[in-house]
Amino acid sequence: MHKQNDSILVNRIIKGEQHLFNILIDRHKKYAFNIALKILDNAEDAEEVAHDSFIKAYKNLHKFNQESKFSTWLYRITFNTSITVKRKQHSKNEEIDDSKHNFQQAEVNLLEKKDQKHYIELALKKLPDVDQTIISLFYLKEFSLEEIADITKMEANNVKVRLHRARKKMATEMKNILKGEALNL
Repeated sequence: MHKQNDSILVNRIIKGEQHLFNILIDRHKKYAFNIALKILDNAEDAEEVAHDSFIKAYKNLHKFNQESKFSTWLYRITFNTSITVKRKQHSKNEEIDDSKHNFQQAEVNLLEKKDQKHYIELALKKLPDVDQTIISLFYLKEFSLEEIADITKMEANNVKVRLHRARKKMATEMKNILKGEALNL
C-alpha cells in the first residue's frame, strides 16, 4: 500500500508540490534512523545521517526509478551515507577502546531475557558492517533478498550467500561469547 501512495506522492512532489515530501519523511524517518543506528551505533550520528539521507533523496528525486519502492531507494541512500560516515569515523579513530565492550560483556546475566538481546547485539556487532545490515534488514525489517540486493547494490544470490555466512559467523560469535561468560561465572 505504501508503494502506491509513495509513488503518487513522488510524482506530485516532482510536479511541484514540494510540501508533500514531509509526508514521506514522516513515513520513513524511523526506518532510516534505525538503519543508520545499526551501522553507526550512535543515536546523534544516526539522526544526522537520516536527515542527510532525506536531503539527498529530495535533491535526487528526479532520478528515482518509479519501478522500485521509494523505501528501498531511500534505504540504499541511508545505507551508503552511513557506511561513508562510519569509514570517516574509523579513519579518525583508528584505536578503538575494547575495554568498554569487555566491561559490558562482564556484566551480562544469562538468566534474564533482556540479556539474550544483548548477546545477540554483541555477536552482531562483531560482523562486518554489510553483514550486520543484511541480517538486520532480513530479520528485523523483513525485507526480501531482492530488496536487500537493491539497498546494498549486490546481486540477490550474493546477498543470500552473505546472509547464510553471516548467520554462521553470528552463531560462532554467540558460542564464543557464551563460553566466555561461562568461564566468568
